[in-house]
This record gives sequence, structure tokens and C-alpha cells, in this order.
Amino acid sequence: MQTNFTPEQLAEPQVAHSETILRKCVHCGFCLATCPTYVELGNELDSPRGRIYLIKEMLENGRPADRETVTHIDRCLSCLSCVTTCPSGVNYMHLVDHARAHIEKTYRRSLLDRMTRSALARVLPYPGRFRFALKLARLGRPFAPLMRALPGLRPVVAMLALAPEALPPASAAPEAQPEGKRRGRVALLAGCAQSVLDPGINAATVRVLHRLGIEVVAPEGEGCCGALVHHMGREDEALDFARKNIDAWTRVIEDGGLDAIVITASGCGTTIKDYGHMLRLDPDYAENAARVSALTKDITEYMAELDLPEPDIRPGLEIAYHSACSMQHGQKITRQPRALLTRAGFIVREPREGHLCCGSAGTYNILQPEIAGRLRDRKVRNIEATGAEAVATGNIGCITQIASGSNLPVVHTVELIDWAYGGPKPAGIPKARPLTVAAE
Repeated sequence: MQTNFTPEQLAEPQVAHSETILRKCVHCGFCLATCPTYVELGNELDSPRGRIYLIKEMLENGRPADRETVTHIDRCLSCLSCVTTCPSGVNYMHLVDHARAHIEKTYRRSLLDRMTRSALARVLPYPGRFRFALKLARLGRPFAPLMRALPGLRPVVAMLALAPEALPPASAAPEAQPEGKRRGRVALLAGCAQSVLDPGINAATVRVLHRLGIEVVAPEGEGCCGALVHHMGREDEALDFARKNIDAWTRVIEDGGLDAIVITASGCGTTIKDYGHMLRLDPDYAENAARVSALTKDITEYMAELDLPEPDIRPGLEIAYHSACSMQHGQKITRQPRALLTRAGFIVREPREGHLCCGSAGTYNILQPEIAGRLRDRKVRNIEATGAEAVATGNIGCITQIASGSNLPVVHTVELIDWAYGGPKPAGIPKARPLTVAAE
């Protein structure tokens, strides 16, 4: 793609980086067929190629974002399916991140939209606040039908619909010592939303790693990875979260070392693996940010590198594996989760259109509930068509989103692996089949 930025514009590092991305686009249109919003809406401007044109025009002219540009950028899920599809290597992730930051700085949203986004940014990344907000949601749920009539309140209705009826108790930090001879040492991200909605995911991770001889530490001072605010264009807040985590992990690295920083929410993993890029211009953090990104691994990515023993049981259950967008497109992790489930004695089923997003996408199912609902229903139809008895995935947002539209149990991949290797059976999962079934 030909660009026409001035030398003055290209002196700004973010613009220069976006210009190199834009120049790689050859207008081929391969991304259209794999873009969830284009597949659902059929509008060229709701495709990666269309959004690239809008971003190019906005940045080249150095103008504030307008309503049309904001509308179509807001509809982007950042699922990154287009990045997987693109034959030219267009880094759409960094381009749309830049566009969102520019929108946040130059566009004035409606009062209700500003309030909603501000509330999400001030609540979701903080487990205590998030837990309190979910308890308040029970009081607001009876008023949802009245709110549904007002378009500006639809995000609030979506939040109320997604809020669980009950919350599990908060879990304690992991014990420091593994079982038997120590084979490794990792830091485990506690996370924000996941630690409230399903602390059992990290608990299962600690159990299975301890049984494998891996020491698990919870660094003091870590918190939200910054993904939630990063995807809303609140770049300064995202970088603050990143710096705090880098400080926390750097202290642990320098005090005993780490084999990996293990992540159990793939959306967080995609962002943390990008810390090196996000802070490349910060002389005080660039080196440590790059080191943290290099150490970061999804739990399935890390476990696939271990010399695993034979599982305690082979459940023999048919499991539909939903590969979260941040897993398959953001981190390019596709083989390891399936291989671990198969080794653990599960029969893995592949849903149709597995490359398409379920509609969760961080806060997308709150800010764009209509499109998110259509994508969820499409995803659930494909999952249920496999005839599987349960769903496994590696991202808390996907778990919440899919479970809101299906009666199938939806659990984290690591919870099934923990069960096969001696842990408790995840709630709602059917009992194990005879060994002969698993071997078929």
C-alpha cells in the first residue's frame, strides 16, 4: 500500500511503525473471509482491509478520529484472525492498537459511552472492585428489561446478563514447595477477572505443576496485565500495569531465577508477550520488558515442554476444544493444547469455523453485545454439532461467553489435564469412561 506521510509525521515512532505496517498491505482481501465481523455484517468497512484504509486516512491526514472511523474500529474484536490469514505479514494488532490510542486521545464519545468505558477500566482490572460489582449486579438484574429499551444502556444490560448468580470463594496464593525433587520454577500470573470468576483454574495449575515437581511462585506486586485497558485505547494505564508486573517479575528473576512466567488466560498471554514492543521506547523498561516477554508461556505451551508421566486416569470423554483467538491467532499456539488433552486420555473434537471468534474479546461482549451475541450463537451451534460432552478452552472470557449460550460444561484445558494427572474432576464434567473407550 502506498503511503504519503510527511517526514515530520514519520519522526514520531508510533506513526513510523504504523507506516511500515500499512506499506505491507497489498489489498488482496484474503482477510475478509476470516474476519468475524465481515462474515456477520458483510460491510467492507467492518473488515481488516476496510479498517486499514480508515486508519491510513486518519493517520496520514493527522486528523482527529471521526464517528465513522470510530464505529468500525470499535466493531473490531482484535481477534487477529486476519493476522493468521495475511500472506503479506501485516501486523494488524499493532496498527489497530495505535488507532485505538489515537481515538482515545482525539474523539469525544457520548456521555454514557464514556461512563461505561471508565467504569470498566476502573473495575475489571481490580479483583476486589470486580467482586463487589458482581455482587451489586444481583440487585440490578431485575431492572434489565427496562434498561434494554435504551440503546445507551445496552452495555449495562450485557454486564448484568454475564454476571454469575454466585461467586466462588477467593483462593489463597500457591504454596512455595513442589512435590518430590524440584524440576523447575515458574511465576504464575494471578490475573484480575479470572481470579474472581474462576480461581479454580489457577488452583488446578498449581496442583498439576506441583505434582510434576515445578515450584510455583506468586510475585508480590503483580496485577492486571493491562490488556483490558490496552484494547480500549487507554495506553498510559496499560503501560502502568505492564511496568508494575515487570518490576514484580524482575525481582523474582533476580532472586532465584525463573524458567517461565506461566499464564492461564490466553488474552493476558498475548499482551504480556507484547510488553517488549509496548515498552520498546522506554529506556528504563525496554530491556526488562523484552526479558519478561521472552519468558512468558501459556500453561499448555509450558507443559508441552515437560517430560510428562503417564496420566493417572484416561477419562475417555469427547471434548470439543475451542481455541481462543488470543491463543491460536495472538500467540500461534495450536498444537500443544490438543496434544496434551489427547495424551491425557480425552477424545478431542474440532468444531467447524474454529478460526472465528466466540464474541468475548475482552470487553467486546459488553460494549458490542449484539454482534457478540450473534458470534456466540454461531460458535455454540458449531460446538454442539460435534456431539462432545464438554468444552475445553484456555481463556476465561471464552469460558464465560460460551457458557452463557450453551448447557454444555465449559472448563479450562488445564482443569481437565489436572484431573487426568490426579486432581479432582471439574464440576459438571461427566464421569470417566472405561479405559477401552479412551483407547479407541
